[in-house]
Amino acid sequence: MRILVTGAAGFIGAALVERLLARGDAVLGLDNHNAYYDPALKEARLARFAGHPTYRHQRADLIDAAAVERAFAEAGPQQVVHLAAQAGVRYSLTHPESYVQSNLVGFGHMLEACRRHAVGHLVYASSSSVYGANRKLPFAVGDAVDHPLSLYAASKRANELMAHACSHLYALPTTGLRFFTVYGPWGRPDMAPMRFAERILRGEAIDVYNQGRHRRDFTYIDDIVDGVLRVLDRAPAAGADPASGAPYRLYNIGNDAPVELLRFIELLERELDRTVEKRLLPMQPGDVEATWADVEPLRRDTGWTPSTAIEEGITRFAAWYRDYHRA
Repeated sequence: MRILVTGAAGFIGAALVERLLARGDAVLGLDNHNAYYDPALKEARLARFAGHPTYRHQRADLIDAAAVERAFAEAGPQQVVHLAAQAGVRYSLTHPESYVQSNLVGFGHMLEACRRHAVGHLVYASSSSVYGANRKLPFAVGDAVDHPLSLYAASKRANELMAHACSHLYALPTTGLRFFTVYGPWGRPDMAPMRFAERILRGEAIDVYNQGRHRRDFTYIDDIVDGVLRVLDRAPAAGADPASGAPYRLYNIGNDAPVELLRFIELLERELDRTVEKRLLPMQPGDVEATWADVEPLRRDTGWTPSTAIEEGITRFAAWYRDYHRA
């Protein structure tokens, strides 16, 4: 297959590209290599497969409609996995314009390009953040998601609605994946596992919000990629959405086993053979107390199930972190 992956130098994107190339697909990767976090990490991820004979890479920003059109015209993708976005709940509190441009304007350009080039299936990244003020656990895709608690969450919900409209109007098969707290080797430095590991090894105190009572459905990167591949290979047919009949689906993709944040830190301390001071702080604006994915629809439709326990995942992550940072 000819597959276009946006955010190809990102955490999930790079891991996905490696798997696609390993199974024989031809991949065009797009990424703008922005400085939201250290671009050197993005370059290091990309170096793992940049020389592969069936991989091509383009540095382009999705808010540039002409650049998006050129990429589609040159690659002729049969499938698209759209992972590029401005990430981060807390960053959205201080840089809202970045989310409007990247997550709304950029996504609109992707939808239009997929429509014009008759792409067979668009899979795109949504987020568990769309559940916002929802207090029912576990979160199910049929739950109301009308009360986002951050602009980031609102932008991801908007993506789901935009995709549905496009699927309904133009019969474009689309599948949205609500990712739940992805972690593992090559992860994003702005996320808790990387920040905690850095401070633990430096012997610096760490800030733990909500007094450490946060619970997150931490999901290991290999399980995430396996789920994306299973979904990508199963484009929704007409009638997939029961309300509109559009070829449109949404899935949660999480570990289905929430872990308290203090437990996560305890496991990381054990693997790094250090303990640190923990500053217990109130909950931050835009945050939610707990996440937990109901993954039964994804399991039913694709046979996917998470297979990496938190203990195993943290062991692998800590080993990679020590090696990458020579710590």
